[in-house]
Amino acid sequence: MDKCGKVQQKVSCVFETEILNEPSNKRQFQGYKVVASDVLKNTALLSDVTRSIATEKLDGTCVFIAEFKGRPWLWARLDRKPNKAGDKRFKQYRSSLQKWEQSSQDLPKPSLEWDMEKDFKQVPEHWIPASDVPIVNGHPQPDQNGHTPGWVPVEKTSRQYCWHASAVDLDRSLGLFMGQGEVVSGAHHLQIRVLPLQSVLGHTAELIGTHINANAYNIGSKRDPLHFLVIHGSITLSEPPEVSLPAIQTWFSTEQGLVEGIVWHCSDGKLFKIHRHHLNLPWPLKDVTPVLTRKKVEILLDNFDSESKDDVNPVFLKLKKHSNRTCDSVVDLAQLLEKDENKNE
Repeated sequence: MDKCGKVQQKVSCVFETEILNEPSNKRQFQGYKVVASDVLKNTALLSDVTRSIATEKLDGTCVFIAEFKGRPWLWARLDRKPNKAGDKRFKQYRSSLQKWEQSSQDLPKPSLEWDMEKDFKQVPEHWIPASDVPIVNGHPQPDQNGHTPGWVPVEKTSRQYCWHASAVDLDRSLGLFMGQGEVVSGAHHLQIRVLPLQSVLGHTAELIGTHINANAYNIGSKRDPLHFLVIHGSITLSEPPEVSLPAIQTWFSTEQGLVEGIVWHCSDGKLFKIHRHHLNLPWPLKDVTPVLTRKKVEILLDNFDSESKDDVNPVFLKLKKHSNRTCDSVVDLAQLLEKDENKNE
């Protein structure tokens, strides 16, 4: 796991991309598509991407585990974005840049100088910029999309981040993690554990579950919502495709390829990805079960001390009852917890 990179900023596509003037399948109201060409990015080649660790890209929301006020804590992703006036200026700049790129380029290339005090929305008091964000005159600088990646600490009582909070016990600095277990009968099982946040400080993770995006993996239910933290890079691909467009296109059509995408973790810490939408393929999948949902799930909460039940995350307690049990899938796990609820009624 320590060999894998951290997702602090937007991960670049492993191929050079092209823009098509067609409505996006990925983002509603986006009037264009970003698709992959068959040309590997030079930066990916320099990072030796063909010898990297290939991992499953999960459909969730990015989080960061780091200290807050001297304690291990969970941080939610919050990018600082331009305000209305700043967004107007940025769109004008992008339009000028596009015209310049399509012209003979005899005129000087358009540029944009941000007014960091006036062009951006305010962020919460404890917001911090993501690692590697350039700092100029004390101000974190936006990326090419006009956003400044960053993090905000999750508050236990926050409505906005209530599903983040459901995967942790911040009073005890614990998190509910899903990871990859040993290979059994030729396939990796998933494992659910409660781990000290201290043990994964500095890592980023994907929060997945019932109320995250479209819940592509059918985790939990409205009655018994479930959310897990998955450390980035921890779900590896046993037989990844070659890093070429034809090989990847073929791989996505196989059972192993029923995933949102691939993230390659290079030895120099650089990350590269390919999303199904880069190949004009649908996601979430319809009438087909994703790979993650098909895997058996082991509940391993023996190390979680539930003796003191005051204010302990109730989800942890529900799972603790079934420690050392293996479910056929996350769907069966949800049904197991629903049976508990029915017994208690």
